[in-house]
Amino acid sequence: MKFIHVRKVFLIPNLIAPDTKESVLPSDINKVLNQISYFFAEDVRTARRFLSDVKVEKRIEELKFLKTDKDTSREEIKSYFKEIPSEEPVGIISEAGCPCIADPGNLVVEYAHQMEWDIVPLVGPSSILLALIGSGLNGQSFVFHGYLPIEKDPKAKMIKSMEKDSLSKQQTQIFMETPYRNDRLLEEIVLLCNPETKLTIASNLTANDQFIRTKKVREWKNNLPELHKKPTIFLIQG
Repeated sequence: MKFIHVRKVFLIPNLIAPDTKESVLPSDINKVLNQISYFFAEDVRTARRFLSDVKVEKRIEELKFLKTDKDTSREEIKSYFKEIPSEEPVGIISEAGCPCIADPGNLVVEYAHQMEWDIVPLVGPSSILLALIGSGLNGQSFVFHGYLPIEKDPKAKMIKSMEKDSLSKQQTQIFMETPYRNDRLLEEIVLLCNPETKLTIASNLTANDQFIRTKKVREWKNNLPELHKKPTIFLIQG
């Protein structure tokens, strides 16, 4: 019988806070990374910095980076795969945290499934799951919405819709914002939501100054934390 080598796609978690490699990445991360010469990455600079930080043995200059962002098409992904030599494993490096969650790496995985490659997710930090398990809110039924609309009216409509769903379905609603707009979003949440709605703020997760706290909206109103430029996950449940 002829042996068929199954190619692998490794889903590589990135750090979500600086200088946390030892506490949040698997101990064999370098063993995996040293097998790979081709990396899909949303931001090549971030990927290079990550590989440098974890001290891969290969020279960074010798590695091949395939830029995969929100504008990358399925056809481009297909053409990238044609560049990869036979039997070479590949890696997907997230901008932060685990790949393919609020991250365009899912298109790479989608195509790899079509090609019947093995998909190998590696253990690593996910700010979304860390926020959920640290919230005390419903972990049996939850929805992650990603980023909310930038425009004021659509954003307000989305916040009210999430709160309504959280009440009717007893479902935790999880979302995020670009860090420099966090403070404004927090103000809008406490203005728009029912005073009895529970709101979790999870900021700078895995860092030394991480902050996770759940209170009712009325309890937050006069004591809003400073979140400007701090990566933050928000959760609500009515």
